[in-house]
Amino acid sequence: MPWASNWNERVAGVACELCDEGRPVETRSGTRVLASAVADTYLMRRALVRGYAVVVWRGRHVVEPTELSLDEAAQYGRDVLRVGSAIQRHFRPLKLNYLTMGNWTPHLHTHVTARYVDDVAPGDPLPAGKSVLLAEDQWREDAAALRVLLGDSTDL
Repeated sequence: MPWASNWNERVAGVACELCDEGRPVETRSGTRVLASAVADTYLMRRALVRGYAVVVWRGRHVVEPTELSLDEAAQYGRDVLRVGSAIQRHFRPLKLNYLTMGNWTPHLHTHVTARYVDDVAPGDPLPAGKSVLLAEDQWREDAAALRVLLGDSTDL
């Protein structure tokens, strides 16, 4: 898949969907389980496995973590680690994967994904674009449990 023809504009923040959406409690793909001073974390409903969350930087438009100040990077990193810890405690996965890419959406965000012995790609990265819609009741129960583990900080 080639880079988008408007890649430079997207990197500059023109029509950035993650900036433009504000800080919603729910998006079309996830529900917020953590709102911090610098980031929002969403437990995703469309996923290959239970325990897939995305931590989204909510300061100015930034694509690379190297664009953050040291203090901002420390705050963002702490949020990512807090989310990973909560996912570990609730879902009890074999392993966690952390991915900060931005190849499709050029805005700083980190995927935190639980990995299990019996997941679809043991020992390899999960395949892109093959997710399924998780059962809503279970997904909402998981989100509520993560909020408790994260200190129920979904409101700013």
